[in-house]
Parts: sequence; structure tokens; C-alpha cells
Amino acid sequence: MKIVVTGATGHLGQQIVEAMAKLVSPDQMTLGVHTPAKAAKFAARGMGVEALDYQDPTSVAAVLNGADVVVYVPSKSHDSFSRVTEFEHIIQAAETAKIGHLVVMGFIADQATNPFDLSAFYGYVPRRLAASDLSYTILRNALYADPLVPYLPELIERRNVIYPMGDASLSFISLADSAAAFAKVAVTPALWTQTMYTLTQERSYTMPALAAVLSEAAGAPIGYAPVTLKQFGELYNEGNEGHMLSSMYAGGAQGLLATVTDDFEKIMGRPAQSLPDFLRQSLK
Repeated sequence: MKIVVTGATGHLGQQIVEAMAKLVSPDQMTLGVHTPAKAAKFAARGMGVEALDYQDPTSVAAVLNGADVVVYVPSKSHDSFSRVTEFEHIIQAAETAKIGHLVVMGFIADQATNPFDLSAFYGYVPRRLAASDLSYTILRNALYADPLVPYLPELIERRNVIYPMGDASLSFISLADSAAAFAKVAVTPALWTQTMYTLTQERSYTMPALAAVLSEAAGAPIGYAPVTLKQFGELYNEGNEGHMLSSMYAGGAQGLLATVTDDFEKIMGRPAQSLPDFLRQSLK
């Protein structure tokens, strides 16, 4: 069996590779990466590593050739057009190679009315796959819990969560849990009968509830004092990501990031790690 994982040196991709390595032998894994040198540690363990340029159809086709299962993790591009273009190259290569199954990363901000900058891409994914001849599974991630850990010192200093969310709530999943679910689905054909799963913890959090959990984890008082969407975008515009981030919370304020399901437990046979437990473990 040949299992291809794209984006294998990114935050999620690396953890998918590690989770997959617990389920299959290294020689069954091929990693498609933009910079092969960054995957040297995986190559040293016997995994195949191939250069992958999402924007080059020939490059994508070469990596997917002969694959039985492909796990597609999108690039970090900030606009839907770029991501749709790369996804089309993945679809075309997957159909030409006649792969057995395609596992695709989705996101809960995919609703038609969601103002998130990338909602057009995430909404395109299921529609495009439905029109293809591929066997596929989409795994829609909730927000990653992991960035809350390095964000804690700033929150302690501010004494407040500042997300412009109003009374709406947010749903989370850890990168490790998400990656475990991706790997399990990729190697378990019995799970392919469901074309879409949504990976979340067992509950979502309003901002006061999130502040309470963060306060307990930090051992410091953290409240909730939201800034405006404009202010949030200006505060976190490193790498020109400000508008994308503020647009995501604009959707969140409409209740579009609050989804909670038991899909993770269906896949893994256990609940996802709770946010308090994740924070306690991460801050040990």
C-alpha cells in the first residue's frame, strides 16, 4: 500500500505522519512536501519524501502516481482562489491515478453565509468532491486548541480574552486528536462509508466560559473584554493575516464556529481530549 500525505511538514501534517507511523510501516508512506530538506527526519525513518508544488499539475501528478490513499492538507495560502487552484490539481491527479481514497482537510467555517476569507474554499471542497468520481472523506476541523497555549502569556497580561465574538461560542479540537482521526480514517475502509466527519471536543465555549478555563489553566485572572473586528485585524496583522483572522471571528460571532459532534468518538472509539485537560497537559 502507498499512502501519500501532503503538507507533511506543516503543523497538522507532521502530526498526521506521526499518527500514521503508528498504524503502517514507514515504507508504505510517501510525503509530499514543498521543501524536502525539512522532511529529512522522516526520510531517515524510511518514509518516501518527494517535492510537491501544489501550483504545478505535473508535480502533483508525480507525487500522487501509484497512491492507494492520499491525505490532502492544504497549503497556508490566505485566499480561496489559490487554494481552489491547488485543490483542482489534486483532484485531477487523483482521478488520473485512480487512487483508492482521498482524505481531505476541511474546516467548520464552510457555510455559504460565512464571511471568513477562506469559507469559499472550504465550501467548494465538498461540492467539488461530490461531482468527482473519487472515493473520499472530508474531515472538518474545529478551531485548533494548540495556539491557546503560546497565547496565554498575552492573555494574562491583558487580563482578558479579546475575541470579537459577542455571546457566540467556539468549538475546539487539538492538533494531536485531529491527526489521530486523519490517520485512522486513512487506513480504515469501514470508515469511508461516511463522506464527512466534523472533529470537535464534546462542548463549545462562550467567551466568558473560555476565559474561565484559561484562568484556571494559567493560574491568573482572565476575563472577557472584546475588541472590534477592525481592532482585532490590526492587532494581529503579522504576515498580512489580520483580515483573515478577523473575518473568521466575524463568522464566529454569527454562531458559525460553534459546531459540536460526536464524530471524533465514532472514529477513535473515545471522546476527544477536553480543552481543560489539553491545557493542563500542555502546560505541565
